[in-house]
Amino acid sequence: SQWKIPVFLGFLLIYLLTIMGNLGLIALIWNDPHLHIPMYLFLGSLALVDTWLSSTVTPKMLVNLLSKSKIISLSECMIQFFSFAISATTECFLLATMAYDRYVAICKPLLYPVIMDNGLCIRLLVLSFGGGFIHALIHESFLLRLTFCHSNVVYHFYCDIIPLLKISCTDPSVNILMLFIFSGSIQVFTIVTILVSYTFILFAILRKKSEKGLRKAFSTCGSHLLSVCLYYGPLLFMYVRPTSSDTNDQDMIFSLFYTVIIPVLNPIIYSLRNKKVIDSLSKSLKRNV
Repeated sequence: SQWKIPVFLGFLLIYLLTIMGNLGLIALIWNDPHLHIPMYLFLGSLALVDTWLSSTVTPKMLVNLLSKSKIISLSECMIQFFSFAISATTECFLLATMAYDRYVAICKPLLYPVIMDNGLCIRLLVLSFGGGFIHALIHESFLLRLTFCHSNVVYHFYCDIIPLLKISCTDPSVNILMLFIFSGSIQVFTIVTILVSYTFILFAILRKKSEKGLRKAFSTCGSHLLSVCLYYGPLLFMYVRPTSSDTNDQDMIFSLFYTVIIPVLNPIIYSLRNKKVIDSLSKSLKRNV
């Protein structure tokens, strides 16, 4: 159709901006010793996961936009789902970890260097990535017990679990139960962690009467809160409500949002709202000029 090339170019541009923005943010944090603190280590990890998430989905989608044959082998499909599940779950854990980090920084500022030392920071990162890997492994192993004989058409632009369960000719009720238990638990746990952290932060901010303190707290937390709302909104719609046949198009729109759009927005959201990142960027630009 006439829209094929403009849509392809649009998504290609978004993907290139995602890679440049996120890898640029990682390079900036890596090269500036002032940014070697937990807050920026978590931010760098989020940028890495966003690059991973987008790279799992977008390149294959771009190929499919231009090619007549939109075939993906079962093994490719399983690898794509596994990679997607690791990165999407790790992002949930990282957003919760970043909320806890902000809570300690604002509610216990004097104890922050003691509580959030490098040891705890690394343990939280290992738990986030490890949790993502284990969660993906559980769903992957349950997917491998299914057979697909009724239909081989996946109504989606990448291999996600719900479209795969819809075309299975093995009874997928165990998979649906696992999805409800594990994905549901992870989303509830991470959202509750974020909400509790921000409730404490809100009370701490309201107790601070100084305008400078208020501004600093809002600028620190505003970008993270925006990122959380953008990420969890579509995710909750996709995995927590009951599935029906007429939700295919809706699911695709929600999926497109958190696999393609959010990874390009996150570096912009965090960089523009963060004075240290802007200072570091301007210093590195001056050095290179």
